[in-house]
Order: sequence, then C-alpha cells, then structure tokens
Amino acid sequence: MHTSLMNYYQTNFALIHHHKWQIDHIENLMPWEKDIYISMLVDFLQEEEKRMKEKQRSQG
Repeated sequence: MHTSLMNYYQTNFALIHHHKWQIDHIENLMPWEKDIYISMLVDFLQEEEKRMKEKQRSQG
C-alpha cells in the first residue's frame, strides 16, 4: 500500500478509535483543516506527556 494512503488510514483510525471522532466529520474536513487539527492534537498530546512525566518526577 502506498505510504501516504497508509498514513491516511492510520490517522483516521487513531482519530476514530482513540479520540472518538466520527468518520463523516473527518471526511468532511478540508485538507488544510485536518492538518491544523492533527497538528493541534499532536501538540496537546506532547504537552500532556510532558505534564505526566513532571508529575511522576515530583511524586517519585
């Protein structure tokens, strides 16, 4: 399978199963909207990971 097509399905799978997005909502986004939301989600997840690590350090 072509890499970009595989990325498309993996991204949709992650958004649907891990973040509870609806497939029809994802499919109706403009490509640039999807890019923005994905970027914002990645930033959010990175910040959450950073907060969790700091919390673990302060407790341990």
